[in-house]
Amino acid sequence: MVIVMGSEATQDDIESIVGIVSTSGGEAFVSRGVNRTIIGLVGDIERFAALNIRGMSGVADVMRVSMPYKLVSRENHPERSTVRVGGVPIGPDTVTLIAGPCAVETPQQTLEAAEMAKAAGATLLRGGAFKPRTSPYAFQGLGEEGLRILADVREKTGLPIVTEVVDAHDVELVASYADMLQIGTRNTQNFALLQAVGKAGKPVMLKRGMSGTIEEWLMSAEYIAQRGNLDIVLCERGIRTFETATRNTLDVSAVPVAQRLSHLPVIIDPSHSGGRRDLVLPLTRAAIAVGADGVIIDVHPHPEQALCDGPQALVNGDLRELARVMRQFPPLLGRTLTDATHAVPVPA
Repeated sequence: MVIVMGSEATQDDIESIVGIVSTSGGEAFVSRGVNRTIIGLVGDIERFAALNIRGMSGVADVMRVSMPYKLVSRENHPERSTVRVGGVPIGPDTVTLIAGPCAVETPQQTLEAAEMAKAAGATLLRGGAFKPRTSPYAFQGLGEEGLRILADVREKTGLPIVTEVVDAHDVELVASYADMLQIGTRNTQNFALLQAVGKAGKPVMLKRGMSGTIEEWLMSAEYIAQRGNLDIVLCERGIRTFETATRNTLDVSAVPVAQRLSHLPVIIDPSHSGGRRDLVLPLTRAAIAVGADGVIIDVHPHPEQALCDGPQALVNGDLRELARVMRQFPPLLGRTLTDATHAVPVPA
């Protein structure tokens, strides 16, 4: 069962509902979105029905949700959501470009990549300070030093930061620097990490597991939502199949399917799915055409020297074409490319 609170609901109204649910032997999970607060109930539905919650102060609606992922379901929230990251929207009316280096290596490399990304139309900067790698001998990232570099580049470019967190113990540290926390494919079912980012108070990008079903992906989002955070963006980044011609198989059908089942924004990662520079632009066109709310793309000033995923990083010639695609394709679907006019300043 899900309780939707009205815009006029007070903290006392919310606490009253949590208290009466707890007294009846159930659990209440409060999730605060940009426009409203939702309370998810776990326990005996019939006992909840006898509490007359609908008549309590501040309650706008009470719904029974049949989907196992209740808070992120379209049954709970029929209109699609927009998530703001440092004031930049990701949602159904716009297409948002997130770009930057796969890994933060040096201050100069990160700044150059950010400037390249911004010139192509990016309004959010991606960059990895912590890098979960298949090989324990591969570059694992600079850690907090990388976060400091990202913060400096944000100061110089004005681009809010999207960066990955790989361990529940690091959530507080990463959240102190980042504007959006990224959960990578290898951590999609790291439930302790999902719960930790749910309590961190920052928007979350949740990548689909490379072998995960769409329902498993949405259930992972539910873990985040259940801990109080509805500002979640889903990211389809390719799944593992028998095909070896690409790094992963981009499941473009996941975008409309996830958008039908969930109110959360859905974006695509054309870089990690294709794994090759020559595939990034075609997959970006496909992402926009299928209705994705944004794309996240690797950029590097010198990909031949990159410590991580150089073969898929775009360079200047590719970025000129990317900029053209991002200007021309969204209007064909009645959308606009997110730019500075869409951003809402975030209070300091």
